[in-house]
Amino acid sequence: MTGTIATRVRDLVRQICTELEVEILKGHVSKDHVHLYVSCPPHVSPSTLMQRVKGRSSRKLLTEFAAIRKACWGRHVWGRGFFVASSGNVTDEVVREYIEKQDILKPDDNFKVDHGQ
Repeated sequence: MTGTIATRVRDLVRQICTELEVEILKGHVSKDHVHLYVSCPPHVSPSTLMQRVKGRSSRKLLTEFAAIRKACWGRHVWGRGFFVASSGNVTDEVVREYIEKQDILKPDDNFKVDHGQ
């Protein structure tokens, strides 16, 4: 995911998180995956959040980008699984630093997009 697709992914994730009252503490859209460091209210489980993010973003991306429809024909936009961990064993700063050091060209507040290199 690069360029306008990566920016659209970030916008969709932000929109979905806002609707669910999920605060994005840090994020990064890379060419083949997305990192999210979020603070969720108690009524939003990780699986609910990811179901909404993957479901809505894949529908929107397939509708809006012919290149994705072609590349993903007969397959899914997102992989089946996702990784979730609480930050209880590490500090918030360690998680933020990990995401901050992802490959980026220029920062865009707390949710970055890899514009391809």
